[in-house]
Amino acid sequence: MQELSQLLETFLQHYEIVLLFFVIAILYSSVGFGGGSSYLAILALTALTFTQIRATALLCNIVVVTSGTIIYAKNGFYNWKKVIPLVALSIPMSFLGGYLKISQTFFYILLGITLITAAVFMWMSKYITKISTEYNWKKSIYKDGFFGGIIGLISGMVGIGGGVFLAPLLHLTNWDTPKRIAATASFFILVNSIAGLIGQFQSSNLEGDLIINWNLIIPLMLTVFVGGQIGSRLSAKKVSPQFIKRSTAVLITIVGLRILWKYLY
Repeated sequence: MQELSQLLETFLQHYEIVLLFFVIAILYSSVGFGGGSSYLAILALTALTFTQIRATALLCNIVVVTSGTIIYAKNGFYNWKKVIPLVALSIPMSFLGGYLKISQTFFYILLGITLITAAVFMWMSKYITKISTEYNWKKSIYKDGFFGGIIGLISGMVGIGGGVFLAPLLHLTNWDTPKRIAATASFFILVNSIAGLIGQFQSSNLEGDLIINWNLIIPLMLTVFVGGQIGSRLSAKKVSPQFIKRSTAVLITIVGLRILWKYLY
């Protein structure tokens, strides 16, 4: 009963964050993403340390995309011969990104740049999909591995899964069908989030600077789990993916600019 009482108290104390995470989980999971960029944007406005922010965003990412990844796998949406080269380098690079010791200032500057870049990709996603049909991009597993590794490194340092960067890139290069790209992005987010989180915990075992606020994280994980289940069951007719992406783009652009203003000026 005491644990339940503490859980309820946390919900009431942080109801704004809980509500925002719930909505984000519904919207992102409905289009195959985890929501890491928006979780970071919200958490960056709180009093949490940047190490806690990264870990919290990754844990919530994992909760949201796990069920979607399983559903995609059961329905046979993974072409593993194409997926493996993407994650072969991204997993160790995500681990490295999470393991690296970075300063608070560097983290927030990188986060601000990442949020604004992600916003551009989200806003232009429809245009990117359109121009992909006009060019005959040469496919290469080496290119896939290279881009996967770069995205993985940035994802691990910032605390996202990287799907927000991977999906537009795959659409741009006409990598596969939209459904398979969504499935691949979901798997990419899952494995990178796990790898980045392990890297953070390994690094903290040496330095002891990562103190997890489980009293806050557990309610948030429960919240995004429920939101993710709802979102994954929403049809495209009920929720416009383009509306979600552009609304999110506006949100994370505002937060990204605010962060950069604070830490650059």
